[in-house]
Amino acid sequence: MGSYLAFDLGAESGRAILGEVNNDKLTLTERHRFSNPTTRINGRTYWNLPSQFEEIKTGLKKIGDVSLSGIGVDTWGVDFGLISKSGAILSLPSHYRNFFTSTAMADTHQALGEGIVYAKTGIQTLPFNTLYQLFEMKQRSPELLSCAKTLLWMPDLFHYLLTGVQKAERSIASTGSLLDARTGQYAGELLEKLGISPSLLPALVDPGTPLGELTSDIVQECGCAIAPVIAPAGHDTGSAVAAVPATQGNWCYISSGTWSLMGVETADAITTPEAKAAGFTNEAGVNRSIRFLKNIAGLWLVQECRRFWVSQGREMSYAELTAMASQARQFAVIDPSRSEFMLPGEMPTKIESFCKATSQPIPASPGEFILTCLATLALTYRRTLESLEKLLNRKIDTIHIVGGGTQNKLLNQLTADACNRQVIAGPIEATAIGNVLVQAMATKEVRDLSHLRQIVRNSFPVETYDSQDVARLDQPYRRLMEVSA
Repeated sequence: MGSYLAFDLGAESGRAILGEVNNDKLTLTERHRFSNPTTRINGRTYWNLPSQFEEIKTGLKKIGDVSLSGIGVDTWGVDFGLISKSGAILSLPSHYRNFFTSTAMADTHQALGEGIVYAKTGIQTLPFNTLYQLFEMKQRSPELLSCAKTLLWMPDLFHYLLTGVQKAERSIASTGSLLDARTGQYAGELLEKLGISPSLLPALVDPGTPLGELTSDIVQECGCAIAPVIAPAGHDTGSAVAAVPATQGNWCYISSGTWSLMGVETADAITTPEAKAAGFTNEAGVNRSIRFLKNIAGLWLVQECRRFWVSQGREMSYAELTAMASQARQFAVIDPSRSEFMLPGEMPTKIESFCKATSQPIPASPGEFILTCLATLALTYRRTLESLEKLLNRKIDTIHIVGGGTQNKLLNQLTADACNRQVIAGPIEATAIGNVLVQAMATKEVRDLSHLRQIVRNSFPVETYDSQDVARLDQPYRRLMEVSA
């Protein structure tokens, strides 16, 4: 029996979850939960790294002297910190949402060629990818790069703060357009052509690799026992996909949260022009698998609507908003990939403006706004499913939804109806589950990915949704195709 501590940091919140593996079953206990802190300085948003690390230390303090077989951190992708030759952290990590209005992606493509970047890395063309962030940094803050010895993605940065070890876990490194999709090694020539030294990139390790022990300073400050730090799939989607409770068959997954990541596992990368045109990405997974998927705006739309209403003094929980949406009878359809919907602030106002511009009825209540967001999301899943099946040349029978979004039963049913597929929802804490069980692969308590998923099936319930009213979403789907880019 082993006990493992998973720190799972999403874009909105983080948590410390203790996982215990015993007789092919896993139990989870949440020990600490916190809002993921950011800060705004001179018009840019940064991750508040010192505050984030204090929350991680608080999690360790709450564990106390419990004997742990492993500790691992997973986070969102692409963002990073820079380490100096002396080991100092050079700046706060920039927030990926800064780059929705940046020209860095276009500038990089002008220097390298957009088709060349995708053919090499297989990563979806998104303005915040690490490659583009680095090129903007070279133009905006070249002194930072000149002082930097090592780049560490967010989970690797936290592992460094815990152990002093500077290594990059492969799944998180793959998110930034810096890995060769076929070899799994760095595509350093891309950086060289941009005038950036590939020596910034640290040694790569696979998920399930021990990194080192907690430093004595951390042990003393937190009052915890000495424990090994083990790299899980550092990208939260990589951990979540590992925990999909699927068996054999034609299935796809949606890791549902602030972002929705929809795709399949493949043995090899798919970097065809058709895959690029459809917006699919090839990210590294557990056991050298490929997560062939598409990034979709996700519940960010709902989160931003609620944030706006709260700022106006209208406090409503997510459960209350979903109940209102269940009673709504009218909804519009928006294009969630548009830049204005990716940026924070005044989401209902943006939806109103889009509805006016596309000659659609404007939502008249919070319920109609939320139903607009959820129906749009389900219809976007249908569009993504059709693209996926075309690229794979096979039909997908079942959609597995994992993550926090599984709690939204209305969205789950809308997805089953929009896609006309069976939806299996759960587990909710898939990311933490994957984090824990990939750590357990390092200690041999988990044999392989198949065994890992068997443990998930043994341990956590799921809920099945069959399609019911498919026809009612056909006309809104045609509307989505009309209004989308």
